[in-house]
Amino acid sequence: MKTKFLFIGTLVALSFFISCNSDEKTNNGSSAKISNDEIITNSTIDASIDDVTNIAEDQFNAQQNIAAKPSGPVKNFLPSCATITTVLTNNTWTRTVDFGVEGCTLENGNTVKGKMVISFSNDFSASTQTISYTFDGFYHNGKKLQGSKSLVRTVKTTDLLATAHPVLTAAIDLTITFDDGKVYSRKGSLVKEMTAGYDTWFNWEDNVFVVTGSGTTTFPNGDTFSAEITTPLEFKASCKKSFAVKGVVSITKNGATAVIDYGTGDCDTLAKITKDGVTEEIDLKK
Repeated sequence: MKTKFLFIGTLVALSFFISCNSDEKTNNGSSAKISNDEIITNSTIDASIDDVTNIAEDQFNAQQNIAAKPSGPVKNFLPSCATITTVLTNNTWTRTVDFGVEGCTLENGNTVKGKMVISFSNDFSASTQTISYTFDGFYHNGKKLQGSKSLVRTVKTTDLLATAHPVLTAAIDLTITFDDGKVYSRKGSLVKEMTAGYDTWFNWEDNVFVVTGSGTTTFPNGDTFSAEITTPLEFKASCKKSFAVKGVVSITKNGATAVIDYGTGDCDTLAKITKDGVTEEIDLKK
């Protein structure tokens, strides 16, 4: 657990798969507008996906740096109540993180229970690695997560940063069941670049990264929402309970559109939502 992870506070930060909850209806009975309540609901789904991404990347770094000596104090991401079992089989590491049936509380205040199983190659000299994870009775803030996800991790230079740094492409295909029984599905692809903190693996709090990509979410009523990051989202690990601190996302549903602006760099849970030419500020943590 004495490692640093690449993703923080992600795909909470990615509140860009939106539903509708107004009185205006389409022919199939679904709402034709994008509501703030559904934006907030989606932010809770983002929080779940972001945390499991963090856990997966944290476990990759834990195994990679198991013999490394930190040059400063180690700051753990996982709580002490998490139990980790590590097995090497045919050049593949498998790390099972068990949060127990009672659950654990992460540093950002979210609760998790059940198991995550993370696997990757033991060839850490490779410039590209695929990190896969699945769930075993896993719940995040009372929501059950099912499905799988893969992260392709490459260390390279990009237009954003001339120094070689971690770049991850995330493929998402998950089902999220809320405690009221409603089922949501999410699919998408995101590219995340760590632009700061990649050379201090023992301190995840100095991580900064930017995210681009697009995706869709299907809601219980069948509505499908499309989202695209039009201005790269920026995240800071030091903003533990925040969403993105910068960036813009454009969303569409049944011909309706909305724009989410995450601000200019402040650590908060606020975003400005523009619909039909009207802009208002909402708190995504409500």
